[in-house]
Amino acid sequence: MIISNSKNQYQMKRLSILLLACCATLLLLAQPARPKLVVGLAIDQMRWDYLYYYYDQYGKGGLKRLLNEGFSCENTMINYIPTVTAIGHTSIYTGSVPALHGIAGNNFHLGNKKVYCCEDKTVQTVGSNSKEGMMSPRNMWATTIGDMLKMATDAKSKVIGVALKDRASIFPAGHAADAAYWWDHSSRGYITSTYYMKQLPAWVEKFNKANRPAKDVDITGIPDGVTSTFKMAEATIKNEQMGMRGQTDMLCISVSSTDIIGHKYGTRGKENHDVYMRLDRDLAEFFNYLDRKIGRGNYLFFLSADHAGAHNPNVSRSHNIPAGGWDYKATMTALNNHLQQKFGVADLFNDIYSTAMYLNHDVTKKAGLDEKAVKAAAVDYLKADSQFVYVVDMDNIASAPINSIVRERAINGYCRGRSGELLVIQRPNMLPFKVAADYIGTSHSAWNPYDSHIPLVFMGWNVKHGQTSTPTYITDIAPTVCQMLHIQMPNACVGNAILKVVE
Repeated sequence: MIISNSKNQYQMKRLSILLLACCATLLLLAQPARPKLVVGLAIDQMRWDYLYYYYDQYGKGGLKRLLNEGFSCENTMINYIPTVTAIGHTSIYTGSVPALHGIAGNNFHLGNKKVYCCEDKTVQTVGSNSKEGMMSPRNMWATTIGDMLKMATDAKSKVIGVALKDRASIFPAGHAADAAYWWDHSSRGYITSTYYMKQLPAWVEKFNKANRPAKDVDITGIPDGVTSTFKMAEATIKNEQMGMRGQTDMLCISVSSTDIIGHKYGTRGKENHDVYMRLDRDLAEFFNYLDRKIGRGNYLFFLSADHAGAHNPNVSRSHNIPAGGWDYKATMTALNNHLQQKFGVADLFNDIYSTAMYLNHDVTKKAGLDEKAVKAAAVDYLKADSQFVYVVDMDNIASAPINSIVRERAINGYCRGRSGELLVIQRPNMLPFKVAADYIGTSHSAWNPYDSHIPLVFMGWNVKHGQTSTPTYITDIAPTVCQMLHIQMPNACVGNAILKVVE
């Protein structure tokens, strides 16, 4: 009898162990498969054709590896205007447009007050004595990929942003981010704000001390800015143990120097060539770092851009291609003079951002003017200017006789209460400012392909090699990543998962 009981107890214990093992296996199977680390990389002002313009000069391990191993969406467009940095970075990670995520430009209006996109006077700089850290994502209405990852893992995932530009780090990382770091010109190092923390981590202070450039060197406008960004990204992964903690983490990186150099020197020439050669070299080293630390195939990586950029008008004209600029100050002065003659009130429009004009609501209210009448008179006057293809009162754009693609992008880009009320659309290849004969730089903000056609390449975890020319949009990036991670898309997302990537 004793022997029998012992045998039964042994069998019961064995059965219990087997049941526990089965339950543990089922639990693991029930958990969605995810990569150890998600890395998003935005290259500021990178035209899609830069993937190929310099292709023969790229090394094997950087952009060539990305194209040869990854999946490229060759026809990715920005589906709103204006095409600028703050909006682009926000749209990549929210899957949304200014009308819904609230970031209407690098600068925009709140009432009659002009504000910087991520300024926040309720927070303080952390890491220096300057005011460059008084920033947060609070002006952004929507959630990001990182926010949704945080929610999906009960805040166990880490989400961090790294860039030289504050807006390029803050908006991608999102509201719930553990940190966002950006460059402070006065201290010549990376800082953050009290929105995230009260004190810089010791490792950031150590990094800044070891990598501080000379006082007379501004790294933001030279290739060294690219290298600094990737070094900081690697230091973040190492010191925060990102992708090494048993949870899926996310690192949002933006390379800002490409934009600063592009603005100053244009899309051609030695300076632009040099910064893309540095980008390619540093990207190759970064991939090698990820392979060593996270493991090849264990991280999901994507590269895109916040916007592209036009060729310099003087260069275009040298090839007999029509191009130029717009003396917007002269237009604003002439418009206000015309309206003053009609309504007896000066300065009825008080600002222009990109090609959107802001009505001076304080003046119209004080004068008791009908704003609809003022806008209608302004539209009629501006329509006579041959510089403009279209002039639209945004309240009437649904019925305006304009191209359907331009209309959709204008509506997507119009954030009521933050954007200008009148929108002018210039002829192609016309920059939104006066262009001097010796001007060698460039800019961006238009709906046209030279500003809106951007690269989009996925690589790594569960990504097959290939490419598609199916139309895709900047707003499709976030839902694609979220679909791959099996998490809900951001709360203002209007894009769709790219089927050829996720299936």
